[in-house]
Amino acid sequence: MAESHGEAKGQNAGGHTEADGGAHGGTFPPFDSSNFASQLVSLAIAFVALYVIVSRIALPRVGGTIDARQNKIEGDLAQAQKLKDESDAALKAYESELANARARAQAIGNETREKLNAASEAERKALEDKLAVKLADAEKQIAATRASAMSNVRGIAADAAGAIVQRLAGVSPDANAVNSAVDASLKG
Repeated sequence: MAESHGEAKGQNAGGHTEADGGAHGGTFPPFDSSNFASQLVSLAIAFVALYVIVSRIALPRVGGTIDARQNKIEGDLAQAQKLKDESDAALKAYESELANARARAQAIGNETREKLNAASEAERKALEDKLAVKLADAEKQIAATRASAMSNVRGIAADAAGAIVQRLAGVSPDANAVNSAVDASLKG
């Protein structure tokens, strides 16, 4: 076994030596100056091909996508502005209708208040007229009752004065003298 290990080592060492002493030079092929011209041509062809692919295929697609997004954004903004304008118009219409409704309610309230005030004033006036008529009738009745009472008082006073004089003096007084004394006393 030891021999096989030794042979493997020897073969490995020989292979390594052969690679080092082969036809290839010691420089890395991309850095070899004899290959620069072909590498530059390959680079130019690859750059032109990549430029054509990007400019003809990729950039139009990306530009189309960007344009489509820009158009979508502008459309959405326009629609949002349109909806905002519509909502502002609806809000103004609502506020105007609300103000009109409040004004109509105020007018109806004022009109109703005026009608009720006029009706209560008319009713008060009619009641005052009725009370004035009743008061006038009552005053007439009081005046008639007073006149009647006063005429009875005169007669009663004359009778009482005649009875008092007869009782005190023992003589029956003259009716005309008693009536004139009562009249003078009533006049004041």
